Amino acid sequence: MDALAFPVQPLPPWKRAVLKVGSSLLAAEGGGLSPRFALGLAQFVLASRQAGREVVIVSSGAVAAGRAVLPRAADGAPTIAAKQALAALGQAQLVGLWQRFFEAPVAQVLLTHDDLRDRRRYLNARGALLELLRLGAVPVVNENDTVAVDELKLGDNDNLAAAVASLVDAELLLIATDIAGLYSAHPGHDPAARPVARVEAITPAVLGMAGDAGALGTGGMRTKLEAAAKAAAAGISTALFSGRDATAVAALGQGELRGTLVDAQGSRLRARKQWLRHAPAAGVLDVDAGACAALLRGASLLPGGVRGVTGEFRRGDVIEVRAADGTVLARGQAQYSARDGARIAGRHSREIEAVLGFHYDEAMIHRDDLVLLHAAGHPAAEPQGETNGETTA
Repeated sequence: MDALAFPVQPLPPWKRAVLKVGSSLLAAEGGGLSPRFALGLAQFVLASRQAGREVVIVSSGAVAAGRAVLPRAADGAPTIAAKQALAALGQAQLVGLWQRFFEAPVAQVLLTHDDLRDRRRYLNARGALLELLRLGAVPVVNENDTVAVDELKLGDNDNLAAAVASLVDAELLLIATDIAGLYSAHPGHDPAARPVARVEAITPAVLGMAGDAGALGTGGMRTKLEAAAKAAAAGISTALFSGRDATAVAALGQGELRGTLVDAQGSRLRARKQWLRHAPAAGVLDVDAGACAALLRGASLLPGGVRGVTGEFRRGDVIEVRAADGTVLARGQAQYSARDGARIAGRHSREIEAVLGFHYDEAMIHRDDLVLLHAAGHPAAEPQGETNGETTA
């Protein structure tokens, strides 16, 4: 069965997407990498960029590339150490493959799941990826297989792609695989298998439809559905399609999907705001009236409006913002630790680097990481729009 077995359906609206490409689409026969299927996917990325959209690529294939660089490294049993060595040998080749398709610079970003669990490393990875997109580069993310032993065992780039989609606030996760989409049963084993064009929620019954892992990739359809479930919980839709089928890949450029669409569970913004509302708060920032007014206009919380820092929190922790009358006005993720926040409180943003010796962001809490709760005892609307400039009074 091919992509034509799936009805054409519109992709959800998106401005930023994560495209996950598995090793089965990149590996050449006999080892190394092939541009055969990567070319069509790269053309989709290029057309999306020309239309003003942003795409982060999550790409497997380093181990396969390493086998061609030093074939004797693949001799013997495929131990974890051998795979680590092959990944180290193949990373440059993998980035080189993607670079040949773009005039814009391709940036390699190596992540592990630990990077996304640690608060500071999470924010650092987020900041780096968003800055690369702002600069017009093409980020190519891969697991840091040289050190990420568990990921090499599990082949978890699908779930990493879902985490990256949440990390960069993507609206859509695109997973290119070697089959056309999800079927009601394994299409190679069950002649009665039927294409499943749309999934409203990942249930045990849906997971039961998934087949085993492919020959080259270590993650099968089940890991793709698990990734789609994580993305859905973050308010991100997932499209599963065949990266081997030129018709399916070309359809993406027309805003159409020939494959399986897994619906988001609510909006991405709502999912993040709900988390900020209910996550345990590790500290409090006391702010002046000028900062309160700026927050209500949709601005970030800049250090100039902070009058006090309470608690022992780290960068990335959820903290509360308290007005002079004691009202908890907002909650958000701290850009600076309690210690560093106390040092820059009341100062202009341009002084941060001089005081601390480094500079993460001009804000103590960025507006994208902030949810309003109350204003002077009255319900407050969510921030709308942008406010430029320093607010200190």
